[in-house]
Amino acid sequence: MTICAPATAIGGAIAVVRVSGPQAFDAVSALCTLCCDSVATHTAHFTRITDGTSIIDEVIVTVFRAPHSYTGEDSVEISCHGSRYIVNKILELLCMHGCRMAEPGEFTKRAYLNGKLDLTQAEAVADLIASDNQSTHRIAMSQLRGGISTRLAELREQLLHLTSLLELELDFSDHEDLEFADRSELLALTREITQHITQLTKSFETGNALKNGIPVAIVGAPNVGKSTLLNALLGEERALVSDIQGTTRDTIEDTINIDGITFRFIDTAGIRHTDDRIESLGIERSLSAVQRARIIIAVTEPGVPYPALDIHEWQTVIRIENKTETFQAKFGVGLDSLRRQLLAAAPQISDSDIVLTSARHYDALQRSLVHLARVITGLSENLPGDLLAEDLRLTLSELASITGGEITPQETLNNIFSHFCVGK
Repeated sequence: MTICAPATAIGGAIAVVRVSGPQAFDAVSALCTLCCDSVATHTAHFTRITDGTSIIDEVIVTVFRAPHSYTGEDSVEISCHGSRYIVNKILELLCMHGCRMAEPGEFTKRAYLNGKLDLTQAEAVADLIASDNQSTHRIAMSQLRGGISTRLAELREQLLHLTSLLELELDFSDHEDLEFADRSELLALTREITQHITQLTKSFETGNALKNGIPVAIVGAPNVGKSTLLNALLGEERALVSDIQGTTRDTIEDTINIDGITFRFIDTAGIRHTDDRIESLGIERSLSAVQRARIIIAVTEPGVPYPALDIHEWQTVIRIENKTETFQAKFGVGLDSLRRQLLAAAPQISDSDIVLTSARHYDALQRSLVHLARVITGLSENLPGDLLAEDLRLTLSELASITGGEITPQETLNNIFSHFCVGK
């Protein structure tokens, strides 16, 4: 079936309508004087869209022949004026000539099904569209270029070698003197693969933080200027500021972008002993926010001690003494220094780094580690090769599910592509 959809937001100066499928050329040709089937691929042509009696718009039609298109099918992009009426009229005419409206993500889904992208690259398309800072853009571009796919292909190749050696032994099980797989070498290689996969899973925490905003908790005693600091960083009155202790009774969250990195700030209730049940609940939430934060800004003022916190080794603490000559949140003094400290504490990634951002990928890798742990135990205990080979096959299946290298359940595909925008 041939599909169509707007590929740009309606209402701008220019809009693009995308068409893909076996009847794409015929459907578009029926609306204008251009015969799409007779022109070369990747060429753009000026023409007029008509409804048979009147001109709808003057447009540029770009033709892409299969398999050299985004979807791998015959495709056409119609660049028209951004009027809602014009776009809707073109879509209406296309549907009258055999097309149907595309579902969310259907163009990219067809690209995957036609072998133009694997699943990690397809998911990277959605991440690229949703990227709102330099870090998430960099991660999405790396995945779209096949960074994760390449790394997983290398690991699968090593695992296939392991599996083939064990299965070769099974084929010659009648010859007890034959051993194709050196158990000590297999054990060393399995541990090496396990280490590489473990490193990938560890990158998920970083990727998730960069994608959703690095969590930063602002903590301290009441009235030391936590809410004032949050407002100063955000550039707006996001949190209520008062001289009355206990004004902030719950955590308040908001995000800002600093030099291409998104930080998610959490203003917390002042930490102190109180008999107020509602304020106590707010303090409990504050302490919980501290446990989840990657960066903690501990705020105090002269004469007030810093809060006593249970800090993990993966957390960075930035100590701020507010209401001093070097730092005054109310007047913005010292904010530039604080921003530099935040950037220094943020995870740093390069274009070559492979960073996970998908929970689906993370879960599959975690399951693969369970199977590899069984292989390591089995090799150490000299278990039969058929048991080891089965766990290796299960590991290969988990890795393949990430890229879609094997049959992927339809519900998984539907879930992945349902989050895409229409027209992509």
